[in-house]
Formats: sequence, C-alpha cells, structure tokens
Amino acid sequence: MTQQTTQVILIRHGQTEWNKQRRMQGHSDSPLTEKGVLQAQLLGKRLATMSFDALYSSDSGRAHHTARCVAEATGHPLVVEPGLRERNFGVFEGLTREEMMERYPDDYARFKARDPEFAMPNGESGVAFRARAIACMDRIVARHRGQHLVVVTHGLVLDVFYRLAMGIPPHEPRIHELVNAGINRLRHDGERWHIEVWGDGSHLEEGMRTVT
Repeated sequence: MTQQTTQVILIRHGQTEWNKQRRMQGHSDSPLTEKGVLQAQLLGKRLATMSFDALYSSDSGRAHHTARCVAEATGHPLVVEPGLRERNFGVFEGLTREEMMERYPDDYARFKARDPEFAMPNGESGVAFRARAIACMDRIVARHRGQHLVVVTHGLVLDVFYRLAMGIPPHEPRIHELVNAGINRLRHDGERWHIEVWGDGSHLEEGMRTVT
C-alpha cells in the first residue's frame, strides 16, 4: 500500500523580549516584541494565501500568540498541543549565557558540549526532549495523514526535525538557521521526514526596516 504524504509548515514563534536579550526561554515565557508581533501578522498574511487543513500550536504564550495571528488571518481554528513546547531548560531559564556560566559553570559546560543525556537541574535532557517532540509530531501526522498542516512551535523543535530529515546527529553543532516566524516546509512520506524549503523569511521583509 502506498503511504500518503503529509505536508507540514513548521514555524518558530515571533521574536520575544528574551530572544532580544539573549536569555534562555524553554518552558518559561516571554512576550513577543513589537517586531515579533509584526512578524506574526506578516506570517498570517502569507499563510492566508495558502490552502491548509489544520493549525496547531505549542501552549507556550509566545507560540500561541504567533499562532493566534495566523488563525485570525486564515480563519482556521487553533489546536493547542503541549507536546510542542520548547525543551525544559530548568535553572537556566531566564538567564543569559554569561549568567549561566557564572552560576552553573559545570552544568553549562556539559550543556555546551551537547551531551544528549545531560539534563540541567530541574530540566529535560536532549534525549527526552527529542523523543517528546517526535512523538508529538507523529501523533499529529497520524491524525492528518495526506493533509497540509501548519504547526507553530519553537526553535529547538525545528532543530529536531531538520536533523531528523538531514541525518545530522544531535551532538553535531548547529549550522542551520531557526528563523523567527519563518516558513519551513517539510513532508512526511509515511516513513521519514524530508525538507522542501527551510528558513524562508521573504514575507518578513515588509515593514521590518522601521522595527528593531
């Protein structure tokens, strides 16, 4: 039997205050900046020109705000899925890199070494996070086999699926971009993920010159 291909547009939320301040977010939240709100609105305008069957979002405020802009522009109901959350970074959340290095030097060193088994205090290991993200997307795809989906989530969720599609191990340094409110087109052929477009931010150019 031929497997049906499911098309997924995977999206990172718009820019947040903590993105701008380069603070770790994870399960903690930070509101969208003025630029982030505009990014979400421009994303909604872009997606309103496309046909798709369902709209999903992480339950984190920054992703949900972004997805609401898409829902308003496209008329799609919004389905909230907690499994799409960012990795839980425990005690690192809300801190800059310098603060993490100062307060938790040993933990930060293991984190920067990309040890997939490492979980920072009160946090989630890379292995556990990856398993959660994949299981969540597997459930969503199973519900919508052969359809076109839009999924608003977080940077490291995007990272998981880029690596999965490209065969890049989790411990390898990241060289691919994770564009806020960008378009990332993937397809699932019933067995594995494939990337069609990555990091398309052409819709974000409108109005960005006056917002920082």
